[in-house]
Amino acid sequence: MVMIFVSPCHPATPLPLSVRRLRRTVTNLLQQRFRAKLVKGKEINPKINMIRYADDFIITSATKEALESEVRPLVEQFLHERGLQLSPEKTCITHIEQGFDFLGQHLRKFGGTLLTTPSKKNTHAFLEKVRGIIYANKSAEQENLIRLLNPVIQGWANYHRHIVASDAFKRVDHEIWRGLWRWAKHRHSNKSSQWVMKRYFHSMNGRRWVFAADTGERTPEGKPIWRRLVCASDTKIRRHVKIRMDANPFDPCWQDYLEDRAFQKKFGIHRHEAGV
Repeated sequence: MVMIFVSPCHPATPLPLSVRRLRRTVTNLLQQRFRAKLVKGKEINPKINMIRYADDFIITSATKEALESEVRPLVEQFLHERGLQLSPEKTCITHIEQGFDFLGQHLRKFGGTLLTTPSKKNTHAFLEKVRGIIYANKSAEQENLIRLLNPVIQGWANYHRHIVASDAFKRVDHEIWRGLWRWAKHRHSNKSSQWVMKRYFHSMNGRRWVFAADTGERTPEGKPIWRRLVCASDTKIRRHVKIRMDANPFDPCWQDYLEDRAFQKKFGIHRHEAGV
C-alpha cells in the first residue's frame, strides 16, 4: 500500500529553508511515532516509511487502515499547526499494484515486480511542447528547427533513461516523426510525398527516414556534415545503481569505491572493465 502526498508549494517556487526543514521534521515524526516495538517478546514493525524529494513526498505502509486512520491525520495536524495543508487534488491513497504518478514517472507493481515508466501526463506534456515548437516554426529553416528540438528531446530522454522507458522512447519518436512530416508537407503542399521525403529525410547509419539537414560544411574528405534530429530511442537505458549505505566521501577507505562508481555512472562500465 502506498500513500502519496504532494505539498501545496508550487514546484517552480524555490523552497525556503524552513520548508526543507519541515520535510525532515515530518520524517523524524513518523520514525518516532511508528518505530518497531516488542510485544510479548515479538517485534512488531508497522512498516511506515517516507520518501521525499524537494516538496514532494511519499509515505508507504503495509495496510490502508494505518494510512487512513493514523498517518494521514498525523501529517495533516502537523501541517495545520504550521499554517500548511495537503493539496486535496494531489493527495491520494492507492495500492502499489494500481500504481501512481510521482515526479513525472509512473510506479506500479506487476506480478510482484515494481516497474517505473514515464507517466502518461508527463509524456503528453513533452509531446505538446515538441508540437508547439514545430507549429511555431512553420517557416524556419530545417537546421534551425533541429537546433530547437534536439535539447528538448535529449533532456526528456536523459531524465527517463534510468527507468523502463524503451517503449515510451519509441512511441515519442513516432509521434515526433508524424509532426515533422506534417511540417514538411505543409511547406510544400504542391509537391509529392516522394519529393518531400528526399528533401527532408535521409538514410544514415543504416536508418531510414532520418530528419537531417546539410549544414553546408564539409569534412577534410569533402563529405557533407549533417545536422540530424536526436531520437529518444538512441538514448541507452542505464540502470541507476544505489550507493552503499555506509559509503563516506570523507573516509579514505571508500575512495576507490566512490571513484569507480563515478566512472560507472559516466561511462556505464567499471574501471577494471575499461582497463583503467
